[in-house]
Amino acid sequence: MEHRNNITEFILLGLSQKKEIEVLCFFLFVLCYVAIVIGNLLIMVSIACTPLVTQPMYFFLRYLALSDLCYTSTVTPKLITDLLATKKSISYSGCMTQLFTMHFFGGIEVFILAGMAYDRFVAICRPLHYTVIMSRHRCDLLIVASCAGGFLHSFGQFLLAILLPYCGPNEIDHYFCDVYPLLKLACTDTSQIGFLVIANSGLMGLVTFVVLLISYVVILYTVKSYSAKSRHKALSTCSSHVTVVVLFFAPLLFVYIRPATTFPEDKVFALFYTIIAPMLNPLIYTLRNMEMKNAIKKLWCHHGK
Repeated sequence: MEHRNNITEFILLGLSQKKEIEVLCFFLFVLCYVAIVIGNLLIMVSIACTPLVTQPMYFFLRYLALSDLCYTSTVTPKLITDLLATKKSISYSGCMTQLFTMHFFGGIEVFILAGMAYDRFVAICRPLHYTVIMSRHRCDLLIVASCAGGFLHSFGQFLLAILLPYCGPNEIDHYFCDVYPLLKLACTDTSQIGFLVIANSGLMGLVTFVVLLISYVVILYTVKSYSAKSRHKALSTCSSHVTVVVLFFAPLLFVYIRPATTFPEDKVFALFYTIIAPMLNPLIYTLRNMEMKNAIKKLWCHHGK
């Protein structure tokens, strides 16, 4: 315990040491964060205030938008302010809080994406039983289960990080607090803890990703027997989801499915799942979905008159 008290704050080295690049990134990420807030709020309000809220797919999409907004807000505002700050520091408690909340909302997002895949699977492979299987009660249970799963995952990461002794140095080579960069700072052997992190983050992400891929292979096999029009409609709703899943999981798995080492590229890959994916999700779901576009037009054009 006495070792751990040697560190009261951590220094975040951020994305770059060059001031010009930091200023450029500042303006870029401010625009990204504004787009994330507006885009996800637009989806949440448009679904909540239209009949789409009764459909399971949009019920999940509303919660995905909320988790996206909360998830990116654990990292992006701090990153933006640090880009112009002379000293990029975060307190020990602030670091642990950021780590817990980021993995909590990230875990929720992973499980909601799995719930959305299950919804599409039932809609396409069991259409006659869809309304019975995807009842509002079951949808509510899936959201509660997603939150519980996110909590268990983040609590595991939090425990691994907070039980480590930190006695210096205190420089984190990242723009937010995460387990792998913290393992490098611990003044103890972390090889076994590294395997626990892989089991908690990497395997959870990999198993979910594989389950999602299998569900979409089954869906593709099922729609082969559909008419051309029905096949196009089924594939258009699924293609948006597949795009979001790949954007989120591919960089996530690159970072977490390997032994506990850090690479300079990790920061770039982390940008994909902390900022770029939450920004593109609203665009993907609205631009490629006629029902969402119509709901947004009806709601906002009606209010504009």
